[in-house]
Amino acid sequence: VIEFIHTATLLHDDVVDDSDMRRGKATANELWGNEASVLVGDFLYSRSFEMMVDASNMRVMDILSHTTNMIAEGEVMQLLNVHEPDISEEQYDQVIRAKTAILFEAAARIGAVISDQSPAVEQGMAAYGQHLGVAFQLVDDMLDYSSSSETLGKNVGDDLAEGKPTLPLIHAIRHGSASEQEMIREAIRTGGLDRIDDVMAAIESAGSLAYTAQRASAEAELAKQALAPLPDSAYKDAMLILADFSVQRVY
Repeated sequence: VIEFIHTATLLHDDVVDDSDMRRGKATANELWGNEASVLVGDFLYSRSFEMMVDASNMRVMDILSHTTNMIAEGEVMQLLNVHEPDISEEQYDQVIRAKTAILFEAAARIGAVISDQSPAVEQGMAAYGQHLGVAFQLVDDMLDYSSSSETLGKNVGDDLAEGKPTLPLIHAIRHGSASEQEMIREAIRTGGLDRIDDVMAAIESAGSLAYTAQRASAEAELAKQALAPLPDSAYKDAMLILADFSVQRVY
């Protein structure tokens, strides 16, 4: 169910963002058009809810219905922020918690729910998922300015091309020189990649990639701390490793 919802969000995202590459391959909308991508995404959403009904667990349905609603709200918030260079870090955080971290949180929480764990374990799992999701998105936004298309599996600079003010840009606007700040603001307002090299240089000189990486590492550490209520096991060890991987990944 989680993977169906996740795939549906990716199909819709690629249509909204007009993306032509994901995971190193052409996107569905690039191959078959926007109409087919939207309809398949809709099918996956509806099928996931059918599967939830089959599970006969109202708590799971409650969690996932809330989650899909929040994802949609997060995508709308992000859309409203496009080409707006003066978005605050707090507004950015609100978007990534809604559009990305909420699904991580739901997946982790449901594991505790369906195995009848204590409230402390459930809350720990939910917190783990949320912090892991935030760390994942922070690294994703950092890699858009520090990786390559071949390694990342999607086009580098897509966020700037779409006029999305992600954390590296938000930080550089706050800490760069006056000329760099105005250049980045204009690049966000207009979109496109005409100034990508200048923007990447400004992000580097302002320490914005390092700042984003530090924030991601802090979130990963919070994710690991949230697992304290869980007993030691191979599964807990795997989740601790996953938190580290979320900030060490290069794709």
